[in-house]
Amino acid sequence: MNVYSFTGRLGRDSEQRFTQSGMAICSFTVAVDYGYGDNKGTNWVRCSLFGKRAEGGLPQYLKKGTQVAISGELRVREYDDKEGVRRTSVEVSVNTLDLIGGRPDGGYQSGGQQTQPAQNNDPFADQPDFNSAPVDDDIPF
Repeated sequence: MNVYSFTGRLGRDSEQRFTQSGMAICSFTVAVDYGYGDNKGTNWVRCSLFGKRAEGGLPQYLKKGTQVAISGELRVREYDDKEGVRRTSVEVSVNTLDLIGGRPDGGYQSGGQQTQPAQNNDPFADQPDFNSAPVDDDIPF
């Protein structure tokens, strides 16, 4: 089984395109840090979502700096660049993607519009919170 899981931040906004047959593809690059101190570095991973997952509302949240957790199929590709130098590209076909943090600026904007926080659909929201009730420190035993 070929599964690669990692966390990182998007290096640029996602790009959405469609094949000639109409299948959606959403591509983005994730910066994955490793090491510490003088040995600290960054690997860049090219990621792609295909089909229905690339068509939905997710691409609008995949903006530069967004922190994500990704799991998918890993491919390592070697190629020669324009100068003839041998390069290696790490690519992942995304199976699962979780937005795990806010953007570095702390904003929640997407597409220039301020998004509203999700409504509280908790059926127990009107019940008293017993964890925050005053505690009687005078225990009789």
